[in-house]
Amino acid sequence: MSGKVLIFSAPSGSGKSTIVNHLLGLHPEMEFSVSATSRPPRGEEKDGVEYLFYSADVFRGLVADDKFVEYEEVYADRFYGTLKSEVNRIWAKGHVIVFDVDVKGGVSLKKYFGEAALSVFIQAPSVEELRRRLVARATDTPEAIEQRVAKAAEEMTYAPQFDTILINDDLTTAFREAEALVDKFLNL
Repeated sequence: MSGKVLIFSAPSGSGKSTIVNHLLGLHPEMEFSVSATSRPPRGEEKDGVEYLFYSADVFRGLVADDKFVEYEEVYADRFYGTLKSEVNRIWAKGHVIVFDVDVKGGVSLKKYFGEAALSVFIQAPSVEELRRRLVARATDTPEAIEQRVAKAAEEMTYAPQFDTILINDDLTTAFREAEALVDKFLNL
């Protein structure tokens, strides 16, 4: 194992990807790890950019071939995971790996990478605000939004397993707090 990793996890709609993209724009030495998933692309998502998109059967084959650092079946036949090849690709460049993963994946990655990792749980200020953000995003059906909101309540119970919790109540403040966390970790 070599290098450092940053792990960002959150319930859907907490602002995780927005914060991660902000940090990536400030740190050329950091590189986003593209996760694999068996869900279909949403909106303008492109294969190999936001995710590596696979069918559930292909994903299961990769699991059977021990190709993942971690993976989870988040919903029935909806897998997400981190490919070992993606970790090796980024470290080969000498970059710090940035993970934007679901909560269970974040816990698994922290266990795997240990002290080489900083794990950050990003949380919306309330479940009501989370629902409002998901509706405003307009990428999911009302049923999918309710499923995500229900899942968020469970995911919030994982927050204490992370190194730190970042409440995203005000995006500018969350950016500053995330910048300070990352700067401190990278300079250890």
